[in-house]
Amino acid sequence: MTIFSDSSSSPHSWLLLPPYHPATSRNTRLPAPLPQTTRHQTTRLLATPPQPTPHQPTPPAYPAPAYPAPAYPAPAYPAPAYPAPAYNKDNKYADITITSQSDERNLDGSTQWSYAQSDYTTREESQVQKKMQGVTYDSYGKESYGEVLGNTNKGSSYWVSPEGQKFTLTWAADEAGFQPKGDHLPVAPVHEYELPVAPVHEYELPVAPVHIPFNGKGYKIY
Repeated sequence: MTIFSDSSSSPHSWLLLPPYHPATSRNTRLPAPLPQTTRHQTTRLLATPPQPTPHQPTPPAYPAPAYPAPAYPAPAYPAPAYPAPAYNKDNKYADITITSQSDERNLDGSTQWSYAQSDYTTREESQVQKKMQGVTYDSYGKESYGEVLGNTNKGSSYWVSPEGQKFTLTWAADEAGFQPKGDHLPVAPVHEYELPVAPVHEYELPVAPVHIPFNGKGYKIY
């Protein structure tokens, strides 16, 4: 078998051709020619020989550049100028603040709340629902007197006057009305007087006259 190399193609492209038999004489019978086949059927590519890997030098290791952190100056903003609040001249207690506060609301309708201020003022109050007698109105606006459900309230408050006087007030509000109590509350004057006595009239009762009937003939009838 003859190996033929085509110089016009790639140096690694090889063709396999049938073996060549030289003729010895004219009467020498040559072998029958092989049937013609397409190029891609008779062509066989050989494996490409491994190519040597070119030596690549190791790149040098450069250290990462160290840049100094930029120093930016802090911006200087001017302080905002707010106008002074215009308080009422009569408001001398603008600095009073709430120091404690509570608010409790229950499912049965009762409530309880309280607060305390920095000027020692305190207040606490509670209310509960209670059945009492009162006026009710039906859907037609008719008034009736019966059992109703109302709120009763009670509480207390303490404060100090600008003159330093201490006040304590307690109160209750129910079916009897509002009932405040405190030593500073005015007391209604007590009027002590004698009830006037009706004059006694002494007189004699008049005597009714006696009528003596007569008959028609002038005689008394007994």
